[in-house]
Amino acid sequence: MKETLGRFKGFWVPLVVVLVWQGISELGWVNVQVLPSPWAVITKWIEYLKPLEPFDPEKGSYFSWMFSGELPHDLWASFYRVLVGVLIGGGLGLPLGLIMGASRVGYDYLNPLVQVLRPIPPIAYIPLAILWFGLGNPPAVFLIALGAFFPILMNTIVGVRSVDSIYIRAARNMGAGRFTMFTKIIVPAAMPYILSGVRIGIGTGFICMIVAEMIAVNNGLGYRILEAREYLWSDKIIAGMFTIGLLGLAIDVVVDNLNNYLLRWHRGLE
Repeated sequence: MKETLGRFKGFWVPLVVVLVWQGISELGWVNVQVLPSPWAVITKWIEYLKPLEPFDPEKGSYFSWMFSGELPHDLWASFYRVLVGVLIGGGLGLPLGLIMGASRVGYDYLNPLVQVLRPIPPIAYIPLAILWFGLGNPPAVFLIALGAFFPILMNTIVGVRSVDSIYIRAARNMGAGRFTMFTKIIVPAAMPYILSGVRIGIGTGFICMIVAEMIAVNNGLGYRILEAREYLWSDKIIAGMFTIGLLGLAIDVVVDNLNNYLLRWHRGLE
């Protein structure tokens, strides 16, 4: 019994918050237009999820019909942009971070440029992104990639430069070459920092995704939240926010499992 309760201990706080929220709504302490009840949000979320038209076998399969609603389309559009943006940002930030962390010359040449660009918020690039890429997915993906790039880059640099010198000396004494040293010692030792950077980069990518979808595209969760704000549909706004949270949780669970797999050798995860 205790083990069963322990598995669900992370759900107690959200459950209490929802119950208090529902109680406040039932007592009429807040305007439902400003803060709708959890039940109203769930009802709107289900409505947002349902297919737009009745099922017609001639128009497609039942599976495609089930995912023809507004929410599945918006969810897929947002997930696609985050996935592509983080892959691009990580694909650029990871190798560059490895180079800057492992090479003093590379660090000295590239670090001034990185430190000039890093403090600029990705949101500040919105006018340029629209000017360069127009409207649609390209500017949104660009902003997400930019948001993911710097956390992954900086954490990779720190991870490589923080590798314990004992590992390096031991590998040298055993005759390891540069390539073996890099692939077998430096990269695995820096992996905790790299994966932390990926998780931070994904979080930043979500922020950029919402902002980009409110400005540059006509679908996605961010776009739908902005649309709901214009019509004062606060229940739909919160339903969209709830969906973003679930999407972020799902991605974080995947990254956490990947983290545990790649770091299974680590003493703290044995």
